[in-house]
Order: sequence, then C-alpha cells, then structure tokens
Amino acid sequence: MQLLIVDDHPLFRDALAGAIRLAHPEAVLHEADGIARACEILSENRGIDLTLLDLSMQGVAGFDGLVTVRTRFPRVPILVVSGHEDPRIMHQALQHGAAGFVPKAVDKATLTRAIADVLSGALVIPPGLSETSPPKPHKTPLAERVARLTPQQLRVLMMIRQGKLNKQIAHELQVGDSTVKAHVSEILRKLEVISRTQIVIDTAPLDFEQFHGARAG
Repeated sequence: MQLLIVDDHPLFRDALAGAIRLAHPEAVLHEADGIARACEILSENRGIDLTLLDLSMQGVAGFDGLVTVRTRFPRVPILVVSGHEDPRIMHQALQHGAAGFVPKAVDKATLTRAIADVLSGALVIPPGLSETSPPKPHKTPLAERVARLTPQQLRVLMMIRQGKLNKQIAHELQVGDSTVKAHVSEILRKLEVISRTQIVIDTAPLDFEQFHGARAG
C-alpha cells in the first residue's frame, strides 16, 4: 500500500505518518509540502493508493489544490485531513471530489478507520454531517461585492475569467507573482468565495466590460 501525505507543516506530516505506520507498518509513505510536489510524486509513482490532503496550504486558495489533484489524477482517491470543521467547507470538499473528510482533531483510531474506508471504496463523512444539509450563508448582492474591488483587482478578476494563470496575469500587468497572489486573495475575500472556479461561476452573469468602463469613467 502506498499513501501520499500532502501538508506544508513538517510536524503534522510526521505525526500523520507516525499514526499511519502504527496501523499499517508495511505501507510506503510519500510526503509533499505543496500541490506542485504532490503532482510530481503522483506522476512518478502510479501505484499510490490514496492521497491525504490538507486544504489550507501556502499558495493554495480555497479548493484549488483539491481540484487540481483530483482533475489530474482522478484514479487516486483523496481523503481531506483538515483543520477546518465548518460543515459548509466539509460539504464543499466532498462536492469537489474528495472521497472523505477528516478533521485534524480526530484520534488515531478514527483516522485509521477513515483511511481503510476510503481504500475500500466508501465515502467518509464526519459524524453528524450527513444529517444536515449545507448551510446557505447570506451573501451581499453580487454587484455590491464587485464594487469593493479596486481597479487593479478588477483587471485581475477579468483575466481570471479569461482562464489566465497567475504568471500570465503578472506578465501582462508587469507586476510580481506575489502581487498577483495578493490580489487574488483579496478578490476571493471581497467576493465571499473560496476558489477561482467560484469566481468564474458567480460573476458569469455580469457584463464586466461595461462595469469596467463605468469604473474607469
């Protein structure tokens, strides 16, 4: 059995690896500190049976990391092991293709059982979550959320809608990658969304060229 642990905190990776080895001493464990490295390992090791993924890592917005790994390696199930315990986030992780969700606060026995269940093909849902529907938080009207953006953030938003990557946006705006990442984080916050995909979906009804022209005037 081969497992991949993806988390940018070395201490937690060590703790997770230790817990897994107690239950599965024969397991081959791989570790990655980010999505790019995780994709490299998954490409090099086609025998990996399960990926354990943290949602909150530096440079990863919302569910982008989960969606990236899920899209590129659809055969490998993903068990999210996250510090988030918000039911809405748990539901959305499952909707984005996770095979299960385990809060980091669970004990070793629960984690071990979750791994076994996912490997057997089951969907792992935190206790009580299946009994509730995802809460529908109130959102400010879309036009008001977009109006919070600065002119530069609006330009970045329009490029995201065009499918451009951060490096492409940075090149066109002649700014650094870190500046673009900061803009994207602020756009996510101001629009009250958690991923680039949601940005595109939520803003689809708006005519941004007209909006941008009005802002410029």
